[in-house]
Amino acid sequence: MDHSKMEDPKSDDHSKMDHSKMNHSNMDHSKMKHGNGDHSGHDGNAPMGMAGHDHHKMMVKDFRKRFWVSLIITIPILFFSPMIQEFFGYDFLLPGNPYYLFALSTFVYFWGAWPFLKGFYGEMKTKGAGMMTLISMAISVAYFYSTATVFGLEGEDFFWELSTLIVIMLLGHWLEMKSVLGASKALQLLVSMLPSEAHKVVGDTIQDVKLDDLIKDDIILIKPGEKIPADGVITEGSSYLNESMLTGESKPVKKGLDDKVIGGAINGNSTLKVKVVHTGKDSYLNKVIKMVDEAQRTKSKMQNLSDRAAKWLTYIALIIGFGTLAVWLILGFPFVFALERMVTVMVIACPHALGLAIPLVVAISTAVSAQNGLLIRNRTAFEESRKISALLFDKTGTLTKGDFGVTRIESVDEKYSTDEVLRLASALEQSSEHPIAVGIIKKVKADKVTIPKPEKFNAITGKGVEANVEGKQVKVVSPGYLRDEKIAIPDDAYSDAAETVVFVLIEGKLAGYIALSDEIRPESADAIKTFKKNNIKVYMATGDNEKTAKAVSDKLGLDGYYAEVLPHQKVEIVKDLQDKEEFVAMTGDGVNDAPALAQANVGVAVGSGSDIAAETADIILVNSNPKDIANLILFGKATYNKMIQNLIWATGYNVVAIPLAAGVFYASGFVLGPAIAAVFMSLSTIIVAINAQLLKRKIAKK
Repeated sequence: MDHSKMEDPKSDDHSKMDHSKMNHSNMDHSKMKHGNGDHSGHDGNAPMGMAGHDHHKMMVKDFRKRFWVSLIITIPILFFSPMIQEFFGYDFLLPGNPYYLFALSTFVYFWGAWPFLKGFYGEMKTKGAGMMTLISMAISVAYFYSTATVFGLEGEDFFWELSTLIVIMLLGHWLEMKSVLGASKALQLLVSMLPSEAHKVVGDTIQDVKLDDLIKDDIILIKPGEKIPADGVITEGSSYLNESMLTGESKPVKKGLDDKVIGGAINGNSTLKVKVVHTGKDSYLNKVIKMVDEAQRTKSKMQNLSDRAAKWLTYIALIIGFGTLAVWLILGFPFVFALERMVTVMVIACPHALGLAIPLVVAISTAVSAQNGLLIRNRTAFEESRKISALLFDKTGTLTKGDFGVTRIESVDEKYSTDEVLRLASALEQSSEHPIAVGIIKKVKADKVTIPKPEKFNAITGKGVEANVEGKQVKVVSPGYLRDEKIAIPDDAYSDAAETVVFVLIEGKLAGYIALSDEIRPESADAIKTFKKNNIKVYMATGDNEKTAKAVSDKLGLDGYYAEVLPHQKVEIVKDLQDKEEFVAMTGDGVNDAPALAQANVGVAVGSGSDIAAETADIILVNSNPKDIANLILFGKATYNKMIQNLIWATGYNVVAIPLAAGVFYASGFVLGPAIAAVFMSLSTIIVAINAQLLKRKIAKK
């Protein structure tokens, strides 16, 4: 049965899940490829995110190997370089010394610098000059000029600067790749949460089978301490499950008969039997991994800004680089000096830090959010959560526990006893998962009442349900239905308590009513304080009656409430708040609240367990805890701040570094060499990477 239209339900219907809006096939991670191939592809059978992870591991290994080999070869290049010998005051030249340096430097250039040269070719193919263009042009000019001096051109070679520059660049990229790999580790933890095998119950025997061989309705055995291999429902046993890696909830959650379990959760100290509901790509964990992976690929406004800035910085560096060469030559300086200035400009101006500033924060924030029960589908909305000035909550299951208990049953027709009112109402509620229905069925089971079978069941849009039961037409409806039908509501229907009341009509006449109470979540008060501390107004919209809504609002100190609201009316409430120039976040179940979620500036779908549908929501909360929403807003602010910090550092560094590299302080005796420029460029990139990693500390642990 379905009360879905009566009062902000928490639907568990996975059939409504639609990821069509999450197709980011055109998304580009070019700033995190570094010319060494694309890591965005996935094997169709591989767990989501694994291909990119493996690619980064290969890149780390490759840069490390090239760094160490190039460093070893650079040592003799330095030792036998005439300029180094002159500086340190020794003389140890080999016969054919220039050719010896040429041979060693050629290996360092073509093998050690291969990732940069390959990246330059990739950028030229896509007609997009970037960081690899700058690096490749700088080292290529140095190499070919130095080679020409060996074979007859007048001038000094550049071999020691060239090899040192390549070694430092390789070291910087190696360390950077380690940071990028670290950013994706949180996602890989999600990928690795499912075990490789499951204990399948076949008759009286247990068979160990691969996860891929599990199908819906299989019964599996989970031993103490094991990971749950698939989403399902407990058919035997009870235990405490650790779901912290899935929802961020640090305390183990007690689960018993008929309770849902999520694949990847860790079983406590009791054996469970579970009926499989979802496996493979349909499982909760795989949907989370897909969502995280695709959100990491999505470019928000901030990232697009960063990409544009990096591209312009590349063009500026090329112009200033060649301009620097021309100016020093016009001033009469030796070609080798002017060339060194040009190479230094191109190296120090590489937009590496700028290109990494946003993608690294995106990768970290998205994966860490998922570990804490915050699933980001719209990156821009997440970053703009810092602007939220008004928050519209539904009541049931968010501000309140959503765990209804029957407090009163009253009959207003002498033909029907209170037991009969409850019995007939239960016929309409027995299959519904709505909190009100669950509360009524819980009471029926406690009283050991036999539930009759309904016929011709029908949902009354937004107001209740109806069916034929034992030859009688029975309706269970909201107070709004009674008002529309001009049926008087009994004076004593509402007590002073914050109760929800549903009315039972038999053959079109009011037969009685059932009152249920829903306890306010203990976390709600703290969450409201956090919102108010951050100057966010909090409103509540509920399908409940005026008295209940006011009681909850007064107890929590809300800024306002809307009672007896139908789902479609929430859109008007959101629009009204927006007309008052509020930046509105809407929380809802993602199905009936879809129009309001779409209308809101930030749509937040709340659910529990494996309900992560909400195709119109920007952000999905695995739990319905209001503190999670406070956590979301604060983490969104922290994420945005990290992006701004990285952008300021990456751009500010270049404003200072490029003039130094060009030699503006030459008259004062200060000249920056290419190798030192490479050190500064690498340090700026590493600083951006470390700052992004610090974001992990900004999300509050539950």
